[in-house]
Amino acid sequence: QGTRDPMFLTGVSFPPDWPVYSETLIKLSVYGVNDGYQQTVSKESNFLGSSSFSVADFLQSKDQQLSLSLRTADDSATVGTVVVSRMKMGEIEDGEVDHITADMHQKPSCSKGQKYLEFIPINLHTQRMRVTCPRKTDSFYDVVTVGAPAAHSHGFKNGGLQKLLSKYETEKKSTAYQCIYYPPEQAAKAREILCVVSQLQPHISALADQLLQTAQQSPIQPLRDILKSLEEKTEQFVHALKDELVKSALLALHAARPGYISKSQTSAPSTSPIRSDSIPHHKEYDEEEWDRVWASVAKSLNCVIALVDKLQEQDNNNLEPAPSHTLADVITSHNPVCRDQLGVKVQSLKECVAEVAERARCSVSFVLLQEAACSTAQGLQLQQRRDAVFSQALAALACGFVMRLYAGLEDKGFLRQLHAVGLVAQFESLLSTYSEEIGMLEDMEVGISDLHRVAFRITEAASEEAASLQPTVSGRRDRYTVEVPLPHHAFQALPDELRQGKPLHVLPVLFNVGINEQQTIAERFGDISLQERINQKNFEILEGYYKSLTNTVPSECLPCFQTQTDIKELLDTLGQNVVTKKRKNVEILWLAGMICRRINGIRFTSCKSAKDRTSMSVTLEQCSLLRDEHQLNKDYFVRALDCMRREGCRIENVQKNIKCRKYAFNMLQLMAFPKYYRPPEGTYGKVDS
Repeated sequence: QGTRDPMFLTGVSFPPDWPVYSETLIKLSVYGVNDGYQQTVSKESNFLGSSSFSVADFLQSKDQQLSLSLRTADDSATVGTVVVSRMKMGEIEDGEVDHITADMHQKPSCSKGQKYLEFIPINLHTQRMRVTCPRKTDSFYDVVTVGAPAAHSHGFKNGGLQKLLSKYETEKKSTAYQCIYYPPEQAAKAREILCVVSQLQPHISALADQLLQTAQQSPIQPLRDILKSLEEKTEQFVHALKDELVKSALLALHAARPGYISKSQTSAPSTSPIRSDSIPHHKEYDEEEWDRVWASVAKSLNCVIALVDKLQEQDNNNLEPAPSHTLADVITSHNPVCRDQLGVKVQSLKECVAEVAERARCSVSFVLLQEAACSTAQGLQLQQRRDAVFSQALAALACGFVMRLYAGLEDKGFLRQLHAVGLVAQFESLLSTYSEEIGMLEDMEVGISDLHRVAFRITEAASEEAASLQPTVSGRRDRYTVEVPLPHHAFQALPDELRQGKPLHVLPVLFNVGINEQQTIAERFGDISLQERINQKNFEILEGYYKSLTNTVPSECLPCFQTQTDIKELLDTLGQNVVTKKRKNVEILWLAGMICRRINGIRFTSCKSAKDRTSMSVTLEQCSLLRDEHQLNKDYFVRALDCMRREGCRIENVQKNIKCRKYAFNMLQLMAFPKYYRPPEGTYGKVDS
């Protein structure tokens, strides 16, 4: 429905309580839905074809995949093909975990350009290295590997999102003769303000009503508690609406109306404006009026607070403590007009809040309407591209967050850090800044940056069934929430802040260093400014997070490492490296990875397909950890590195993607690779990746 593309993907899940057996027959029917006629045209007239299969046939098929012909109702003709596959949810070191209710398909690297799979991450997997030692507790090192979030099906002929969005915004400015241009960050701010207003206004109104009701039947203390909540919510409301965007948009809104006269115009010695009687005339607009309007909210609140203080003072002065006396008794006995005064002030507060809310809605709605008026069909295409890239990045982030959460459930320091300042999600990229991979990196930069709009919330699962433990995503483009259900015993052991559903934030950072032969060309004859800008910008973000972390959480909350180098020293060295002109400076990636693990972060590694260059990086990091943290003798370092690349997770990942146990490198390419990123003889060759 809603597309002319005959290629599409849909998922079907069977709840655990459904009676599905090997002899169960499953029938697939395909209908075409013509938009605009779907209410009047019967289903039968839109029937395209159907096909059937048994669960036994499916389970016994090669790779658990069936290719079925769609047949017409009278079985006289074939009208298409349906491919049925079993969906899987990632891979861990000792095998794959299947979930009947999974809604994610493992997209192999060779399918990265498939349009109908554009929202699914490429070759997403989790990998855990477990280190055992007789004299110590086991150690675990996790990493998520995923193909660079990018819109392969859209192509990179004209660049990626970063370049395309910049060009689009420039064009909007130059063609915005019928509308006012608001940059993306202001449009996003407008949506945020609209959301805050819609949430806080009814909350404030309800608290105000509760305050009046409580005053008639309760002692002072419950009234105080309600008043405190009312103060907090009103302060949040005022703080959100003091944004300069609201004020400037209100002025622009008035100026856009026919017959608008500004206060400065009316005071100037000029002729009265000539206007047609058919155009409605609006009174002059006082630019300071908005400040007075929202200030009246604070003034009304102060009056309510003062009156409650007065009532409490009367209660203390005129009554001995007695449980039978209520605030209503105090008001009635000592000041009959106080109850009426409180009602008047509370009503005044509600009216002021309502007026401010209405003006704010008009203001930010004007901003959003201007944004829509300036948009073009190209803008919709870019939004779809951005959505597809973000979807891939979000799937990887959710996977990494869940893995990191489960690994740290018994670590009180980690849980404290999680709710106090959130976690860093450190994405390592090995893309080159040459040809198509520039576009991929531009896509990835925007997709990773957009993850700052995502918050996580931990909930208690309804049961311990696999279906009940699946994360769910809700929200809109500007704000997404991923709910992560935990089993009852794990949830109950969490700190109060996490059990109460506090939003948990993850700070995404991206570091990129190209390592292949295309990067050699870029460094000698091309432009690597994109990589330099990304690394410098994200270093500043990481440095800011570390300052916030050290100011909020004691160092005891962070994990212990054998390496004695201070985190601040690692950061300083990283800062020097991101501004140093050095070819293929992979030390940037090593330092960023070390810092991430030292601050309880989530590690991600990517290249175009997360298969070849990614395998070299992941295995190198694992051997470095064994050397630095577990006394791997330097004489065995290269041997261990070759072993990890020849056997185990990474070569299995290659086999899973291309049905061949060969990394997609040739000898000439590897000559351009940094020394420790080259696989052993016999593990690479010319293959279709």
